Amino acid sequence: MKPTYLAIVLVGIGLALGIVYLVRRDHIYIRQALFWLAVAAVSFALAVFPPLVDAIGELFGIAYPPTLILLAAIVVLVVKALLADIALTKVSRDLRRLNQRIAMLEAERRDDPGAPK
Repeated sequence: MKPTYLAIVLVGIGLALGIVYLVRRDHIYIRQALFWLAVAAVSFALAVFPPLVDAIGELFGIAYPPTLILLAAIVVLVVKALLADIALTKVSRDLRRLNQRIAMLEAERRDDPGAPK
C-alpha cells in the first residue's frame, strides 16, 4: 500500500473515532454524525480500493479520475451547506414563534386583573 493511501486510511479512521467521541460527549447530533461517518467510510474505502476511483471515472467518461473525488466532495459539501441552512431556518422560525407566544401570554396576564403577579 502506498504511503498516500495509508495516510488517507489513517485520516478516515481518525475522523470516525473523532465523530464517535463527539457523539458520546453529546457535542454533535446523531444525524450529523452519520453524515461524517459516511464520509470517513468512503475515504477509507477509496484508500483501500484505489482502482475503484479509476473504474468510476471511466464509467462516467472522466479523463482524469481523481477529479471525480473533488467534484463529489464539492457537491456533497454544497448539499450539506444547504441542509444546514434549512435546519437553521427552521430553528429561527420556531424561536420566533415561541417568542410571539410568550409575548401573547404576558399580554394576557397583564390584562387579567385577577392573575397573580
